[in-house]
Amino acid sequence: MIVANTTQLSEHLNEAAHEKVVAEKAVAAMLENDTCTKSMGMEVVDVAKGMAKITMRVTQSMLNGHSTCHGGMLFTLADTAFACACNSENLAAVASGCSIEYIRPAFENDLLTAVANVKSQGKVTGTYDIEIVNQDQKLIALFRGKSHRIGTKLVKEDS
Repeated sequence: MIVANTTQLSEHLNEAAHEKVVAEKAVAAMLENDTCTKSMGMEVVDVAKGMAKITMRVTQSMLNGHSTCHGGMLFTLADTAFACACNSENLAAVASGCSIEYIRPAFENDLLTAVANVKSQGKVTGTYDIEIVNQDQKLIALFRGKSHRIGTKLVKEDS
């Protein structure tokens, strides 16, 4: 975005700061009672309008019979990042469909980071892409989620 003057720049920065605060409050409200996310040790690193970054350390209890991170754990991490991103505008949304591609295995003690980004967001439906990488920035999985807004807000907004 090209900003013509300092007034426009100030307004743009104020709008971006407001969007960030709204995203943080909405995601915090959504995750407040999310015992699954908490039990898996996930942490929200960053959230903004249409974006979320979540980390999770792979523990022994997350391993499958091949001693690699169970695909369901990877799906849950990506799904959590997706949920945070698609609810970041304080308009409650649920998944209407998701898919995942497993690229390489993750192992015990790996620190995984899932980054979700909006690709399109209409009034009701949206599409989000999520990448999971390990601590070496090696791609672990690709996830695509489609969202559906359900017509409610997560938190009351200040006037």
